[in-house]
Amino acid sequence: MFVRLFRWLRRHPRLVDLMWALPTIGISLSVLETFTHPRIFGQHPITWYAYLALVAAMCVPMIWRRRWPRAVFAFIVCVAFVQWALDVQVGPVDLNLFVMLYLVAAEYAFVWSIAAAAVVELGAVLAVWRWWAGHNAGWSSLVAFTIFVGAIWVWGLYVSTRRKYTAELEERAKRLERERDAHMQVAAAGERARIAREMHDVIAHSVSVMVVQADGASYMVDMDPARARRAMETIGTTGRQALTEMRRMLGVLRENDDAGPYAPQPGVEQLTELVGQIRSAGLPVDLTVEGVPAELPTALQLTVYRIVQEALTNTRKHAGPAATAEVNLHYGDDSVEIRIRDDGRGAAAPSDGRGHGLVGMSERASLYGGSVRTGPRTGGGYEVFAHLPVTEPRRAETSAA
Repeated sequence: MFVRLFRWLRRHPRLVDLMWALPTIGISLSVLETFTHPRIFGQHPITWYAYLALVAAMCVPMIWRRRWPRAVFAFIVCVAFVQWALDVQVGPVDLNLFVMLYLVAAEYAFVWSIAAAAVVELGAVLAVWRWWAGHNAGWSSLVAFTIFVGAIWVWGLYVSTRRKYTAELEERAKRLERERDAHMQVAAAGERARIAREMHDVIAHSVSVMVVQADGASYMVDMDPARARRAMETIGTTGRQALTEMRRMLGVLRENDDAGPYAPQPGVEQLTELVGQIRSAGLPVDLTVEGVPAELPTALQLTVYRIVQEALTNTRKHAGPAATAEVNLHYGDDSVEIRIRDDGRGAAAPSDGRGHGLVGMSERASLYGGSVRTGPRTGGGYEVFAHLPVTEPRRAETSAA
């Protein structure tokens, strides 16, 4: 409740300034008799309407103190000098001098704060010289005034330094975020280029040999069956070598599966088994399925499985020991949506620059024209949301890992 009230007041600074001016005026009016009664004030009491004009001149400009701090400070200093010239002693409205000193010190450069403090200190000296110099403790009260002026000035300087430090931290965080995004884009582009180079180096030569041998075998199958048989044997040997090299290359890019290199690729039906494995590893996970399950292409099922696997792995590593997670799979008319939530520390898993982590999930989803959205949840935890269209899935069948 208090937080919402504070935020509302910050959105209405003019109202806050008015709330300061009105009580100051009220206190000043409560001591009106002190400044207008001859027996109390002295030989030259101020008239009540002159006193009201003085109070208004010192308080009304405070409504605009946030918008024009220096101008309001200069105006109030001039009014205070008129008060001193008219021999009107210090009253409640003179507190506005110290408020404006704080604002100038907090909002402007160090030179301006020094000038404002010097002006207020000069006013204190003039006040003591005129009204309290004849008393025993007259000039000793100047020490108290000076300490008070110095405290207000230092407070304003501290707030100014704190604001600059906070602004610098925010700017640094934004700059680091931009650099991180740039590094992620460079890493993704480099990964795609590396995959393309390796695919060309490892596969292209073997496929070219196989094409040549297949053409020769089809040509010699009737005229020289023995040569055709040798060509087919060469095709088989070359194909097996290409598969071996391709498995070795993909083993660098993907996580190792316990099922072995020749096991069928996992799909949506294996999500229950995946959730059970994660749960047995110590992370409580719930799986819910909404909508009417549809028959998805094999490559798209693999994408769904890998996104859930990567998100739960990140949760287990980074969410903390007391975290829980839930996986929601929603079948729509023309898309499938995956939402993985946890109630942990809200920390994202960094990408290792090789297609894993958040970058890897985004790359997989982009093959189908989909998207992945990640970020901390309101109230704590982390969320991964993936949207995968299924209206035209065939365009990515040959590209999915």
